[in-house]
Amino acid sequence: MKALVEKMVKALVERPEDVQIKEQIDGEQILVEVRVHESDIGKVIGKGGRTAKAIRSVVYAAAMREQKRVRVDIVD
Repeated sequence: MKALVEKMVKALVERPEDVQIKEQIDGEQILVEVRVHESDIGKVIGKGGRTAKAIRSVVYAAAMREQKRVRVDIVD
């Protein structure tokens, strides 16, 4: 999941070198924490949260193949 999220987020931001992705696996649940530069947070969240929702949808679909639950948190 980490590689998938990293690839999507780095394509959106102006400062891809500042993107940090942390992944924690706890049994059947995966937590993916996304950190970006404060000037890029709006690009990752998108207008009305649409971009963040799209990222989460793709990650959820990928996680269903592995029968795991995923939570994606976007922080600055």
